[in-house]
Amino acid sequence: MREQRREMREERRIGLSRLSSLIEQRHTKHWRMRCLRVHFVFMAPNFVRPTVRGMEGYTPGEQPGPGARVVKLNTNENPFLPSPRVMQAIREMEAENLRRYPNPTADAFRVAASKVLDVTRDMIIAGNGSDDILTIATRTFVPPGGTIAFPDPTYSLYPVLAQLEEAKAVSVDWGKDFSLPIDALLATKANAIYLANPNAPTGTFVSPFKVEELAKEFPGLILVDEAYADFAEDNCLALVEDHPNIVISRTLSKAYSLAGLRFGFAIAQEQVIFEMMKVKDSYNTDAVSIVAATAAIEDQDYARKNWEYIKQERQRLSSELTQLGWNVLPSQANFILAAAADGRGRDAYLGLKEQGILVRYFDKPGLKDKIRITVGQNHENNALLAGIKALMTPEKAA
Repeated sequence: MREQRREMREERRIGLSRLSSLIEQRHTKHWRMRCLRVHFVFMAPNFVRPTVRGMEGYTPGEQPGPGARVVKLNTNENPFLPSPRVMQAIREMEAENLRRYPNPTADAFRVAASKVLDVTRDMIIAGNGSDDILTIATRTFVPPGGTIAFPDPTYSLYPVLAQLEEAKAVSVDWGKDFSLPIDALLATKANAIYLANPNAPTGTFVSPFKVEELAKEFPGLILVDEAYADFAEDNCLALVEDHPNIVISRTLSKAYSLAGLRFGFAIAQEQVIFEMMKVKDSYNTDAVSIVAATAAIEDQDYARKNWEYIKQERQRLSSELTQLGWNVLPSQANFILAAAADGRGRDAYLGLKEQGILVRYFDKPGLKDKIRITVGQNHENNALLAGIKALMTPEKAA
């Protein structure tokens, strides 16, 4: 018995050592295969749910360590600091607010957001980032054994949420030019359809008219994930009034520069929000995030000025990349998806990384020739363009 315990400790030590080195390599093409090897070393305990044992989980974008000098254009953060009102509101918080539990439904934020969006307070639910909102929606509307459908490629968290609920994830191909595949989605007979709009990672946009057409035909939930809606020319918010099966999900990470805080919310008809409230964690938004998010959404002048800047830089970046021979999808988000001129997306990603420029690469069918680029400030976008030109120079010289 003692010998067995010693062997188990040694296996664990080897597993941790391997995992530590793998973390540094997680964005290489061998990441998934090496994860499988670590899985066999650890051997998940038998009290872990079979569904979880068989999952890969969600892989977030790379976050450089403290002090790293990089041009970070890989995780769609806002290039500007939060509103000065946010920092002032945090500084003015009383210590007593941290001693006590926060308001369980983030009412201060809900009141502020209701005024900005012209809806009632009871049409809003707040969460710990929009990922929390997606989790709440999945718990509320998708039963175990049910189905979530979505056009693909899209946000890779959706199938993970389905797995956790022991539901099926069914993807369908986008239509021509990333149009909404209404018939294919209806044919899935899903409990819920998740639609990122603008879509990630493509940045493409589906008109509210088409979403409404789907809502009229589909009896289940349509969750419109509008994480990037503030950078688009339109949104689906107006559809909520006439369609109880539409839930709009939003976040303060992108448009309001609060990715490090984690705050999101959803808008739906009051009776729908009432049901979602039953499912959320008891205190799913903390006192600091409520204060900061409220200050952020109240400062619309500051936010809108930044959105306009990002839209202009998005257009400039798209135009200059096109002139370099890259194929850029039309985007209504704070990022662009661009196919490398030579079709080697992975090489572009790695080549830029060697220059200290981080972008996102997806090793998936239909995306392997592309990289996703967050729109930064002017000097960051210039650095990216210079980096791409540097990669292309040897090719031109040859």
